[in-house]
Amino acid sequence: MRRTITIISAALIAISLTACGAGQNAATRNITQVTDGVELKITQNGSAIKIVNLLLVATETGDAVVVGTIINQGAQADQLLGIAVGGSTATITGETTLNQNAPLRFEGESANVKAVFAGVSAVAGRHVKLSLGFARAGMVTAEVIIRDKRDAYKNVTSNSVEATSSPDSQPLQ
Repeated sequence: MRRTITIISAALIAISLTACGAGQNAATRNITQVTDGVELKITQNGSAIKIVNLLLVATETGDAVVVGTIINQGAQADQLLGIAVGGSTATITGETTLNQNAPLRFEGESANVKAVFAGVSAVAGRHVKLSLGFARAGMVTAEVIIRDKRDAYKNVTSNSVEATSSPDSQPLQ
């Protein structure tokens, strides 16, 4: 009998210790960001733009390459006008028009746009304030991390012929 009570007591203690005391509002249950990249929503001026996995990757040539996806969920088209960090602006090539549900993808196999900060001596591990300008949605700024070129970002390249910097270039650090 004593042994049965001990086993039942141990089972009840184990169950109560492993149960989630916060229930449906547990902090670990409500996590939505699963990458290093920043996620933003722009709803001003009638816009419905979502930005996901926004970050920079430092290359071996000293460039910083934008990684992320921008999706226009609104009915009216918008356009990405520019990307900047401090006094440096990125060189953007490829698609910049944001049609409804036609994402702009920076990097990867389905990339349709590229943005590179050439010769800025990007330092992996640092955070910088990255600003994106849109024709309708206006300007949005986010603090993004600069990642090193490994793991999921090992194939990111700047595709620049030669990374040069002007005397007034500011390093991304």
